[in-house]
Amino acid sequence: MRSDNVTKGAERAPNRSLFYALGYTPEDLEKPLIAVVSAHSDIVPGHMNLDKLTDAVKSGIEAAGGTPFMVPAIGVCDGIAMGHVGMKYSLASRELICDSVETMFMAHQFDGCVLVPNCDKIVPGMVMAAVRMNVPAVVCSGGPMLAGTYDGQEVSLSKMFEAVGSYKAGMISAEQLEDCTQNCCPGCGSCSGMYTANSMNCLCEAIGIGLPGNGTIPAVYSKRLQLGRRAGAAIMEMVRRNICARDIINARSIRNALTCDMALGCSTNTVLHLLAIAQEAGCPVDLALFNEISEKTPNLCHLAPAGPTHMPDLYAAGGIPAVQAELAKRGLLDLDCLTVTGKTVGENIQGVQNLNHNAIRPIEDPYSPTGGLQILWGNLAPHGCVVKRSAVAPEMLTHTGPARVFDSEEDAIAAIYAGKIVPGDVVVIRYEGPKGGPGMREMLNPTSALAGMGLDKTVALITDGRFSGASRGASIGHVSPEAASGGPIGLVQEGDAIAIDIPNASIMLQVSEEELAARKAAYVQPAPNITTGWLGRYARMVTSADEGAVLR
Repeated sequence: MRSDNVTKGAERAPNRSLFYALGYTPEDLEKPLIAVVSAHSDIVPGHMNLDKLTDAVKSGIEAAGGTPFMVPAIGVCDGIAMGHVGMKYSLASRELICDSVETMFMAHQFDGCVLVPNCDKIVPGMVMAAVRMNVPAVVCSGGPMLAGTYDGQEVSLSKMFEAVGSYKAGMISAEQLEDCTQNCCPGCGSCSGMYTANSMNCLCEAIGIGLPGNGTIPAVYSKRLQLGRRAGAAIMEMVRRNICARDIINARSIRNALTCDMALGCSTNTVLHLLAIAQEAGCPVDLALFNEISEKTPNLCHLAPAGPTHMPDLYAAGGIPAVQAELAKRGLLDLDCLTVTGKTVGENIQGVQNLNHNAIRPIEDPYSPTGGLQILWGNLAPHGCVVKRSAVAPEMLTHTGPARVFDSEEDAIAAIYAGKIVPGDVVVIRYEGPKGGPGMREMLNPTSALAGMGLDKTVALITDGRFSGASRGASIGHVSPEAASGGPIGLVQEGDAIAIDIPNASIMLQVSEEELAARKAAYVQPAPNITTGWLGRYARMVTSADEGAVLR
């Protein structure tokens, strides 16, 4: 076992003495040593319950013959970080989390790990570390939040952001805004729509690194604690059988994850994260694969913000196994892929039924015959960009309009709140990419303001930044190359016509090649936004969004 490097032999007596200082016994050190990597903190609603879940995981490990050690991980709450400088740190934190998990694991020579994350960047950051090290690993997330209530309806965080736009437009009162504020997020868990956190927790199931239920069992259910105990038992079996992360996550299982991504209508951020995970797993994928899989994968779910259902509805319908069972009817999954249950995907979903056709459409009656995400290409995005197609109104699937150009999120949101954006416009927000931001901020405030003002069916938004899974409308992000890397989005001028054709995967700036060449010759690159500290280093090292925004 790897832990022999810190527990066995006379040479390791000093190492053992420090384990004894921690209160462990010689008998404890004879067992496999398992890291339980917990993102528990008091600042993130999705993490506030992870102490209890971590205890359940540790109990499961002990019952199965292992010795658990809790080690910490950081985590940013994207909702609290939204709309200010804090959001610049969110995506960048994914790399810090990955590196820190690797550091703690390798420095202390654990035999396996159970990863206990929740929320947006923590899940992929931990998974990236597991496949980078190629060690036994199981993901056991904290689970989704229950839906809140506002105006007699179930709601989640996306409604809160949209309510701000409605208030600014005079469509609701200050009292109604406060009612939504007090009631949209009722307790612990990752916010209740198919936002990035829940998308990635569901895809951990789909890719096989999380147990069934990982993505959908609500955070407040005792079944979440039961899942923790089972995760503890599962990691011990993986250690005994020497099943490692790359035995689970490989080219075949990544295709399974992409297929489920399209069926579920996941966040556009899953593009960044799956690209990054695939690269760490040694089987990088091209953006073109997303459209290849989308073309043959029906979209079966419209969870918030695309529709009225929330994560507890998906759980009650049978969760990810029920979605996989629908996809399997048409042979869209590789059922022979191994999972952390020790069984294959096909064995895991045997006998599973779809229990609620409002939450999971039968594959014979999908929301659309193609998937929830679409990659677009054109002279505005030569290396691609992404849109959550399932959250776009039908009338906005094709749209041509004048560009309204802003060099920061703050300038755009000020114009939107001031009523300066009108139906037909195409809002362009640039210098918000991985390098230019730096940190590739989410544009949830602008998209939610447009939706709250009723403009989501008449106004498009294009950015080299990215979007929260809570964004809806014709929100097109990850434009690559970004403006700070000399991408054509930096050459767009106020009033330029931009043509968007989502069904045909096209995004075109309707300006002649000669004019673009003249603009490029006269272009002066702005000074970097941040040059010091961690973000300064990040800006110098980060790759483009079409490469997953990983560090060189």
